[in-house]
Amino acid sequence: MRKQYSFLLLALTLLLSACSSEDESMEGILPPTIAGLESEYTLLAGEKLTFAPTVENGEHATCLWTLDGAEVSREATYTFLAGNEAYTHTLSLQVSNEAGKDEKTARLNVISQGSTVTLEAQTYTVVPIELNGTPLGGGTWKVTSAASDLYRLTGADTDIPSFIAAREGRYILTAENEGSKTHVLVNVKERSGKLTSNIASVLDYMPAPGQFVNVLPEYEEGDTHEDMVRKAGEWLVGDEAYAITLGGWGGYVVVGFDHTIPNVAGLRDFRINGNAFDAADNGRPDAPKGGSCEPGIVMVAYDRNKNGRPDEDEWYEIAGSGNFTTKTEAWYSIAVENGNDTDVFRDYEMTYYRPTREEPEESAEPDNPLAYITIKDYIRWTDNRGNNEYKVKNVYHTQTYYPAWVDENQLTFHGIRLANNAINEGKFNPGINSGSVYFVLYSFRYGYVDNSSNVDDNSAIDIDWAVDREGNPVELPGVDFIKVYNGVNQENGWLGECSTEVERGEDLHMQGKRIPTLEE
Repeated sequence: MRKQYSFLLLALTLLLSACSSEDESMEGILPPTIAGLESEYTLLAGEKLTFAPTVENGEHATCLWTLDGAEVSREATYTFLAGNEAYTHTLSLQVSNEAGKDEKTARLNVISQGSTVTLEAQTYTVVPIELNGTPLGGGTWKVTSAASDLYRLTGADTDIPSFIAAREGRYILTAENEGSKTHVLVNVKERSGKLTSNIASVLDYMPAPGQFVNVLPEYEEGDTHEDMVRKAGEWLVGDEAYAITLGGWGGYVVVGFDHTIPNVAGLRDFRINGNAFDAADNGRPDAPKGGSCEPGIVMVAYDRNKNGRPDEDEWYEIAGSGNFTTKTEAWYSIAVENGNDTDVFRDYEMTYYRPTREEPEESAEPDNPLAYITIKDYIRWTDNRGNNEYKVKNVYHTQTYYPAWVDENQLTFHGIRLANNAINEGKFNPGINSGSVYFVLYSFRYGYVDNSSNVDDNSAIDIDWAVDREGNPVELPGVDFIKVYNGVNQENGWLGECSTEVERGEDLHMQGKRIPTLEE
């Protein structure tokens, strides 16, 4: 009896030990997760397609592929060979381990070459999905097979949608209407001729009065408006670009690219560089992001008539974070407490008047806190809000701030006026500039030029942020022209007026830079 009891005790001990070992072996193991397997694919008859999804936590997992309910593979990848007949298959992948399982299913649409319309296209070029002006199918279009994710299909529910791709290859578009399907094969080839990812031309340039006007770029006696547009182009075109100034509020530049920048879903599409930087010595506790941020509002246009000029093409506004309200900005409460003008005027108009003198009436006194000013009542300006004030002239820039090539005695600009983002934070930085004057220009969250450093993702723009005059989102296949104008009207002590600077422009897709759009 004692031997029988000992045997039972030993068996129980071994059983408990085995269970304990099994529990310990499962520690740290998580259920697998499948990624990279789409819900639908479209293939031509006779075509091969290899599926190689990513499996997270798949080190100890087993795979099971089934096609139309029958097992076809237990490998991590599976290659499907389409038959010669049009058919729709169901492909499933199940991945399992001790902790659980995951399963994904894809529909494989096999279409015959003979029943598919084939269109030829080039990269960075918008093509209509039609044949000799005739729509190719009703219903809603979608891309069911793509050589790259750098493409855009617009007008999907219209008779003739538009398509653009940044990479060569084969793209299949499908429209389904009342059970019937129409397939279009778009063969995208590399566009002929050398393209540049940077600004290719400057189409217009008119700065508002400011301390860097006539310097960036430099005005020479006798220069005309056309000469200054050409000089702005010499500074901005290409990769080796130099900064030009837009002067005070409303000053602008219009640039063009030698191709259409595709509006890729989920990614930011272009960047126009400025010279913004973060403050190094802002002593305000838990200060929001800021430094020298002089936001330029962005407008975009698509060259619908393909004439290389933004003449009959409609301009759309990139809806930056502060274009409608400032209340969502991290620095809003600080600005209100400081007494800043935090209103946003979407129908703003401002007129500058030629100065009556360029030399000061008396020299500045070193002990005067306003010693940086040589002319206080320098350039008069009025706006459609009833204001009548002056821009000052400082000791650091003695040339005329009014564009010297302009014959008219006044300049009027129109657009959106953003909230004032500058605050004198000198009280947090005693001793700086001996007068505790330390202006910090706080950064808006997104959607502007010269608002974030050029290496910051928030200096990049998503074309999907474009809106019409009423603020309604618009769907663009891409853009060919970009306009930037200074969005802020404010003086910042000895720093002078807020003046947007513009530098190199970049098609992010052509440069291979993938910056996700902002998710709010």
